[in-house]
Amino acid sequence: MTTTHDPATGPPALRVRGTRAVRTRGGLSVRFDVRAFTVVVLLIVAALTASVVLIGTGDFPISAADVLKTLFGEGTAIQEYIVGDLRLPRVLVGLLVGASLGLGGAIFQSISRNPLGSPDVLGLGQGSTAGALIMIVLFSGSANQVALGALVGGLVTGIAIYLLAWKRGVHGYRLVLVGIGVSAIVTAVNGYLITKADIVDAARAIVWMTGSLNGRDWKQVWPLLVMCAVLVPLVLANTRALRMMEMGDDVSYALGVRVERTRLLLMVAAVLLTAGATAAAGPVGFVALTSPQLARRLTRSPGPNIVPSMCMGATLLIVADWASQRAFGADQLPVGVVTGVLGGVYLLWLLVTERKAGRI
Repeated sequence: MTTTHDPATGPPALRVRGTRAVRTRGGLSVRFDVRAFTVVVLLIVAALTASVVLIGTGDFPISAADVLKTLFGEGTAIQEYIVGDLRLPRVLVGLLVGASLGLGGAIFQSISRNPLGSPDVLGLGQGSTAGALIMIVLFSGSANQVALGALVGGLVTGIAIYLLAWKRGVHGYRLVLVGIGVSAIVTAVNGYLITKADIVDAARAIVWMTGSLNGRDWKQVWPLLVMCAVLVPLVLANTRALRMMEMGDDVSYALGVRVERTRLLLMVAAVLLTAGATAAAGPVGFVALTSPQLARRLTRSPGPNIVPSMCMGATLLIVADWASQRAFGADQLPVGVVTGVLGGVYLLWLLVTERKAGRI
């Protein structure tokens, strides 16, 4: 640990393992993690690079330089149509869905203090799926109605998990166990709904349940963008309290954190983010589980790693979407298949690692 002081710039800065805490003349303390900042910048560059490559990929290939020129309004008419109307909305939905899932997963894993405490494991994705299936199977709903059903289903599932896990507060392992139980029940309900559907609705439901970015347009972009614009600043404003809550409720209370109020607020935000992402792209599996863990391993930083998790989620989903289109020849796979395979491998590795460490 070293302390540096420059008379020309003001008060000293405290450096601890790549982290700098700077105090201003007004007494404000700002914590700056150099490694985490570097990771975020690299992930943003990777996500944007993959986005440009993905926009240029397809039956009508466009070079990266032409993609950039088109995005700045200097492309031909056909390029502007392909980029602006067909491919850019899909990429933006992928970035927003990945960021939303990464943020939701980071919140739930931090609240539960458990690497398995993600929306995938807790059953929020299954709840959104149930809401969508009800609209498809029972009401033959339109795309907007299916999205609304998925959003409501996720919210109802989140409320049910919170109430069932409540016992003088909501604690980590109880939240995970209740979520696993609710997930099993809702999965059985989803299976029953599929068996009651006619062949057309069943096929439509199966396609939606896989998780895909095919056919996404500006109608999915704007609701996600508005949701993120509202919820992300709300979560960032409570990052300090969330970091303290990882030390336990007693310590958090002693430090002045309103634990249950903050926990409920953040859980509502995480449920909305997860349900909104599922409504836009279907239940894309394992992004919410893997993104916070990979971000934490890259930053080597304690705490929820909110911004790195968002950037990691966006990068993972965009790269997975590119792989689903190009890595299997003429056979294009839904992005949910790719994330499911990669996430399943990661989950097995995580379980083995946690078992060796004696934590499960």
